[in-house]
Amino acid sequence: MFKKILIANRGEIAVRVIKTCRRLGIPTVAVYSEADADSMAVEMADEAVFIGPPAPGDSYLRMDKILEAIKETGADAVHPGFGFLSENAAFPAELEKAGVAWIGPNVNAIEAMGDKIRSKQLAAKSGVSTIPGADGEINDADTAVAAAKAIGYPVMLKASAGGGGKGMRIAHDETEVREGFEAARNEARTSFGDDRILIEKFIVEPRHIEIQVMGDKHGNVIHLDERECSVQRRNQKVLEEAPSPFLDKKTRDAMGAEAVALAKAVDYDSAGTVEFIVDKDRKFYFLEMNTRLQVEHPVTEMTHGLDLVEQMIRSAAGEKLELTQREVKIDGWAVEARLYAEDPYRGFLPSIGRLKRFTEPEEGNLAGGTLRIDSGVREGDEISLFYDPMIAKVIGYAKTREAAIDTLAAALDRLHVEGLQSNAPFLSAVLDEADFRSGRINTGYIAEHFPEGFNGTAPREDQLVYIAAAASYVHEVMERRAAQTDGRLADAPVEVTREWVVLMDGRNIPVEVEMSALGKASLWIPSLRPERITLETAWLPGNVLFEARIDSEDYAVVFSNKTEGYALRHRGYSVTALVCTPRSAELHALLPEKEKADTAKLVISPMPGLIVKVDVEEGQEVKAGEALLVVEAMKMENVIRAEKDGTIKSVNVEAGASVAADELMIEFA
Repeated sequence: MFKKILIANRGEIAVRVIKTCRRLGIPTVAVYSEADADSMAVEMADEAVFIGPPAPGDSYLRMDKILEAIKETGADAVHPGFGFLSENAAFPAELEKAGVAWIGPNVNAIEAMGDKIRSKQLAAKSGVSTIPGADGEINDADTAVAAAKAIGYPVMLKASAGGGGKGMRIAHDETEVREGFEAARNEARTSFGDDRILIEKFIVEPRHIEIQVMGDKHGNVIHLDERECSVQRRNQKVLEEAPSPFLDKKTRDAMGAEAVALAKAVDYDSAGTVEFIVDKDRKFYFLEMNTRLQVEHPVTEMTHGLDLVEQMIRSAAGEKLELTQREVKIDGWAVEARLYAEDPYRGFLPSIGRLKRFTEPEEGNLAGGTLRIDSGVREGDEISLFYDPMIAKVIGYAKTREAAIDTLAAALDRLHVEGLQSNAPFLSAVLDEADFRSGRINTGYIAEHFPEGFNGTAPREDQLVYIAAAASYVHEVMERRAAQTDGRLADAPVEVTREWVVLMDGRNIPVEVEMSALGKASLWIPSLRPERITLETAWLPGNVLFEARIDSEDYAVVFSNKTEGYALRHRGYSVTALVCTPRSAELHALLPEKEKADTAKLVISPMPGLIVKVDVEEGQEVKAGEALLVVEAMKMENVIRAEKDGTIKSVNVEAGASVAADELMIEFA
């Protein structure tokens, strides 16, 4: 076994590898950029080495700096995590020269399968069904247009190297091909240091299903069944699960056998993933092979009782696989949600900043299942514009799919983020959707179910009860606290019934609250439930989570004070509630509504970022939908388009400049 492992990565995956190494008794070394100096990975590792500025090209993609860190610390093995150098064959080649072990597949396998163009050619040669597309890489936009016409629209443009949704675009016409080619190539260059692009047919209503493979250095390769990764946004996976609710045993076995055969063809000897596109008739096509650990590996670990990082370490150390294919069994169901720092109410734009508050439920038993959380950040950390915006991976496991979803939903109810926005409300909304619950999903699921973007969900009656009860109870406690001279809470000396009105979303909801003791109350919400309800809670002022039991129902509402009222969220429904007396509610209805500022002529930066390209100039006439400029943040390029026809009055930014959130970039006449 290895004496010391250096992790050539950052964030959540670095923390994940450190946890396994700790359990195995192996010391670890973290490398870090300026932006990650105070990160959780640096804190947890036994040693840490500084490798440069925040930009990946100046730090995490610098092989020379990582090799220096290896020499400095005496590490005898390297785990690359995912992204960055994990699929760069030159890196393990350099490690081999230095006599350092690579915790990943052999160089020949990476070269053969890590490159999407070569892997597709090898798969076709091996008799594996592949997606129709152009042969080889595409070097310019004109060639891309010609290839797209030959293949037939829609087409997919994607980076030959890397993955994770970076450097991928779907195009339905020539204009989208030209725009998508440049954007995909730029993202590929920034994320992977490789700007080669391939183009292929886009399968309509596809499901993205992948097979986890694991090999050793003794010729053994097994598959650990499949993961369904069809719920995606901009080709970035959002929710993953194992097993797939769509596959039958015949298809599962066929896909697994094909994945193993392909892996054996390149003597695969570590963890890897063979990805397939599956159509509505369960016909599958080879998509690519990722020669690394996948972000979504926890769902496979939960359903197979394995630690894939440990298996990679043992394989790299020359040990044989501990399982045969016959011994591999699926046990239960696991569903994973990627919690991102992004604003779902503003087109999922990155939300960069400091995690002023970040609370999460404890791992373990929750809502009839088991909760697991993989995170690389904690309260007080900053989400930087230089890296992926992931906050955490939240995984629910249970014996059935429905129960696993319930556990995951309950966990998201109990997550609280302040200082920046997160996609938790959106994730919760998807988990509540009938089509998702029934397994009717494909890679176009989000676009189909949220065609106008995400604007929250309409509240169900039970949610209105939960939120009205939470708001009125909190207000009652705060009022009683304010009335006590010593400022301390105590059991109510007598049972006092008070009437409140909860104002939210244009509704006036009368609530009668009778507290028998702190944490126990009887409520009557006549407009929502005819009978009185009992509420029990351990909530105290200062808590950001309101967990309670109403009659026999357990629920959690994320809660925070605002200048006026309370901000509350349950699943995909978020609202600001004002609690007042009946007379105040009458007077409140007479107040005039505040007029919104007119910003129709202003193009404001929706996030901090870097101006990659400016497509317009002063005096130019533009049409609605026309590209104005491109802002890059968190390794993704975001095209800002005109919302209506007009003439450009002024352009206040230029390519290469940094912009802050809400900064004025362009003004219309």
